[in-house]
Amino acid sequence: MSPHPPQQYQGWQGQQYQQGPPANSGYHNPLYNVASDVLGMGPPSGGPSMSRSMGPGGGPPMSSASSIYAGSVSSGHSGNSGNVSFNSSTDPYAAPSQIDNRPNYQRAGTSASLTPSSTKSKAVDLTAPPYTKEYIDQYRQRIKADPDPEAHFLYAKYLIDAAKHIRSAHREQKAAKKYTEVLVGESLKVIRRLATQGDAYDEAQFFLANCYGTGALGLQVDHERAYHLYLQAAKQNHAAASYRVAVCNEIGAGTKKEPARAAAFYRKAASLGDTPGMYKLGMILLHGLNGEAKNPREAISWLKRASEQADEENPHSVHELALLYENPSGQLVPYDPAYARSLLTQAGQLGYTPSQYKLGQCFEYGNLTCPVDPKRSIAWYTKAAEKGDSEAELALSGWYLTGSEGILKQSDSEAYLWARRAANKGLSKAEYAVGYYAEVGIGIKQDIEFAKKWYMRAAAQGNKRAMNRLTEMKRMGAAKRGNIARPTRQQDGDDCIIS
Repeated sequence: MSPHPPQQYQGWQGQQYQQGPPANSGYHNPLYNVASDVLGMGPPSGGPSMSRSMGPGGGPPMSSASSIYAGSVSSGHSGNSGNVSFNSSTDPYAAPSQIDNRPNYQRAGTSASLTPSSTKSKAVDLTAPPYTKEYIDQYRQRIKADPDPEAHFLYAKYLIDAAKHIRSAHREQKAAKKYTEVLVGESLKVIRRLATQGDAYDEAQFFLANCYGTGALGLQVDHERAYHLYLQAAKQNHAAASYRVAVCNEIGAGTKKEPARAAAFYRKAASLGDTPGMYKLGMILLHGLNGEAKNPREAISWLKRASEQADEENPHSVHELALLYENPSGQLVPYDPAYARSLLTQAGQLGYTPSQYKLGQCFEYGNLTCPVDPKRSIAWYTKAAEKGDSEAELALSGWYLTGSEGILKQSDSEAYLWARRAANKGLSKAEYAVGYYAEVGIGIKQDIEFAKKWYMRAAAQGNKRAMNRLTEMKRMGAAKRGNIARPTRQQDGDDCIIS
């Protein structure tokens, strides 16, 4: 018997239908689950998290204007560079709240949150609203008598949820499709009215700005309109909108580039309690970016405040503080490797891949008061590699190349495949490793010409080992190439293939 028996639900026109257990959201490498057990962490959340778009190093945070509105943060392990990729929803009726998983903000003077699952408005209880035409009609009548703009905003968001629910449950029915279009149109009409008429409602302005920024709800992408709406909400001290205004001014999305104005709005967002704003302002002051003078003392203060509010969407400040405390020659904070380790662990538990990779290094080499522990090293590398971190993928290649007795079985094929995954992302060290594997015949049939191609790719990025290897291959010729030995974990770091 299924542990989740089908439940009866009522369709949008009143008909009954069944809904079984939710489908598994994605496949996860079994090694990832083992790593979770080793580290005492819970199971994976079910997919890549969507986080606020910003550059972890405080530099230019976006790769495109659309990244302002949604994206996933990835950064180099130094914390000084980053890039953001944008994955827009394929559902034209997806609401920005499904794209931009920001923390919820309360409107000043009210006790109501913006999350329907935990909100009771004056007009209707949204704890578990049904999605039927009868209920929607009743809700529409009740909301007319409610003067609270927040209640109308929640009604508009409910209509979007209802449209999505009905559309997914009745994909083949033309009548259902037409009805959902009517609901979305009504929702947009309500949100536009709240955002532009009378005492404009800041949450509606922010929501509508996200719609224009992402092209959600069938709207045409319009960065200028998005920026204008963010600016209007920011004037009402909306923290998240202030952050978005700053990003727009930094990269020139919907407005001209104005670094000084961007810094001012980052400061405003930070002062209003916006966690990414605190982090970004801290990095600006730490490195003297956006025309601001360096102010390490204030920078560290903002990073600490951001770290106190760190969560899975905003772990960056915790990692940056760890980098400061791990530096024995740093003068900004006292050298404290044990505290740096605890900060990295906190960020790693929040799912931040640079911290997970660094913890893998710590347990591999015994850094930052960590014992040498292959099991935990492999576990942390696996957590980061599962999320596509190229450095961690290459590190796993090294572990598979040699194996670890009683922990990880040696596998040439896995060593090659993990290195190839990292090389395909453009990591020059991994490109060199793939070339070496091909030249020696590790995990792949020996192929000198194939090896040369990968060496050349690595050399084109300035990899000196690849340059030297190409020069040596040309000098030695084909006769002596068969004498190349397999690398081992005991080799010096500079000579080891995986380093």
